[in-house]
Amino acid sequence: MSTLSVVITGSTRGIGKGLAAEVLKRGHNVIISGRTRQAVDAAVAELSPLATAGARVTGAPCDVANRDQLQQLWDAGVAAFGRVDIWVNNAGISHPRQRAGEMREADIKGVQQINLLGMMLATQIALHGMRKQGGGTIYNMEGFGSNGMITPGMSLYGASKFALTYFNKALLGETRKGPVKICYLSPGIVITDLLKRDMGSNNPKDLARTRRVYNVLADRVETVTPWLAERILQPQKAGSRIAWLTGGKAGRRFFMSLFRKRQVLTDADFAEG
Repeated sequence: MSTLSVVITGSTRGIGKGLAAEVLKRGHNVIISGRTRQAVDAAVAELSPLATAGARVTGAPCDVANRDQLQQLWDAGVAAFGRVDIWVNNAGISHPRQRAGEMREADIKGVQQINLLGMMLATQIALHGMRKQGGGTIYNMEGFGSNGMITPGMSLYGASKFALTYFNKALLGETRKGPVKICYLSPGIVITDLLKRDMGSNNPKDLARTRRVYNVLADRVETVTPWLAERILQPQKAGSRIAWLTGGKAGRRFFMSLFRKRQVLTDADFAEG
């Protein structure tokens, strides 16, 4: 396989950073992004020693709700590596669980700006650039709500991901015969700073249920990202869904939880949630 160049938005921490590390370990170039130059520079310094086979990492600060900054991120990738083969729309934010009547206006605006508007703008930038260069693959990151599942306190975040999946499906219908492949990336429930925010709740029952479910279904970044990276670097058909936590796997984990307790969350996670 020739060396690929991969842009990952929101990659100075969490799943995005984990994906960047695994791509570099496999000998491919990475362009990372975060909201501040300081965060980007720190991540580049940390990730650089992981590169193999001459791979390199660069980065640019980028607010994904800003079209000009997204274009600059694309341009940084092309300037460094000549082209962008894969673009992963990973950037996203969550919020402490809020029932519909409690939702804060700042959270409503922030979640939709980053998770939905940012994803759409980034997809436009990548689609335009990849068409111009003759091809590429865009992965949009699904999450809770993508399949229509509903749970108390998650209507805001879930709505953003349900809309993302609809947008991706519609986009597939418009681009299927073109040179750019639109795909889905579904990491499942991964313990990150974003997810720890979601564990906060004004309702003790919601919080207790969340913790029980996460101990059955969640995984750590270092468990999930090697598996995801292997697959996004392989050629995929348009519309492919790379999913770590499938329905079958979730069912097996719930069944096994009747016999053996699975403890993924730590005391530190509880303290920070």
